[in-house]
Amino acid sequence: MPGSEQPVIRASSTDDFIKGLWRENPVFVQVLGMCPVLAVTNSGINALAMGLATTFVLVLSNALVSMLRHFIPRQVRIATFILIIATFVTVVDYLIQAISLDLHRALGAFISLIVVNCLILGRAEAFASKHSVGRSILDGLGMGLGFTLALLCLGGVREILGSGSLFGVALFPAGFQPWIVMILPSGGFFTLGLWLLLFNHLKRRRLAQGLVREVAS
Repeated sequence: MPGSEQPVIRASSTDDFIKGLWRENPVFVQVLGMCPVLAVTNSGINALAMGLATTFVLVLSNALVSMLRHFIPRQVRIATFILIIATFVTVVDYLIQAISLDLHRALGAFISLIVVNCLILGRAEAFASKHSVGRSILDGLGMGLGFTLALLCLGGVREILGSGSLFGVALFPAGFQPWIVMILPSGGFFTLGLWLLLFNHLKRRRLAQGLVREVAS
């Protein structure tokens, strides 16, 4: 009716966290950060380390961008966001070196390339610069864990088939012939394509079930 107010639907804090895990997964839905997704997922441990490093940077940069959102001039916001992200990438780079030099060498330049990961800059611009610190932290945590989950899905499959192990633990008897192609770049593209196919199938199925429920009701 004229003059009546429409209810405003607000996203809950839980939704800010959960959306990154499934509905808006950075890799399987938004297809972001493909460089590390394909490059470092030849083993489960590399995938986990890169995912956690990205989550660390994402959560802290989101929090700081949100804190400073009212003080950052609009004209230099992107440069400021990159500076904030680069600071936390430097921190995580030194942390990984302190924990394991072998892991740091395995990840190589891709740790530094977290600075230009479009996922992190995108969340700073699209979410953290417009919302409270609490919601920005939950958004960063959800997106980061969703990214980590996607890397583990790829890294787990590639290591199991390409090396016959998972996190360095042998899974098959000595006679197992590993699929060497799975730990090569072409194996990364193949595995990613299969996971994207599965996610698209599940998405279509969920939409079809929703339509059936609407018709039935």
